[in-house]
Amino acid sequence: MSKYDTVVFDMDGTVLNTLEDLTLSVNYVMTRFGMPTHELEEYRRFFGSGIRYALECAVPKGTTDRVIDEMLPVFTEHYNKHCLDKTGPYEGILDLMKCLKERGIKMAIVSNKIDPAVKELNDRFFSQYVDVAIGEKPGINRKPAPDTVFAALKELGSNAGDAVYIGDSEVDYQTAVNSGLPCISVLWGFRDRDYLVSIGADTFAEKPADVLRFL
Repeated sequence: MSKYDTVVFDMDGTVLNTLEDLTLSVNYVMTRFGMPTHELEEYRRFFGSGIRYALECAVPKGTTDRVIDEMLPVFTEHYNKHCLDKTGPYEGILDLMKCLKERGIKMAIVSNKIDPAVKELNDRFFSQYVDVAIGEKPGINRKPAPDTVFAALKELGSNAGDAVYIGDSEVDYQTAVNSGLPCISVLWGFRDRDYLVSIGADTFAEKPADVLRFL
């Protein structure tokens, strides 16, 4: 029998490979505003704390908050049109979710993506397995605050003591710590093992099937 009855997943870099579509949309914005673009591997370090943070990392030093405010809706419009061009589940994720569901384990997704996008992507790819998907929205603090995790647990009728968090970044590790949940850090996402070890992570999954051994 599993030690846990609930799994809370991060979205980008954990269950969905969104990096290419995010990169294309941010580079579109950078070009529109006459700024230099970046390679995909550079963006890997920028994503994880929401799109505003990614833009702050991408723009030239000295770019004002007002300009970034103007860039955000341009990104949103482009990304809404192209967020499914390349995006899809990581290999093995759907098999993992199927196994978890067969074991009676409840699942949620929490993300710093905007809430409508999180729900749309969950409906498209994971609706047969994941009952709750929560993103950034007014009135709830974004990760690494524990608010979205607690909201997801409440919707699922789960207790924190029976749940585990799975993510790929420092934001996810800190979210788990702040929520009082053990964290499995995945190595197929936006951060590498050395970096994750440096911020305190100590439990890793090299592929989705590894999660089952931890549970």
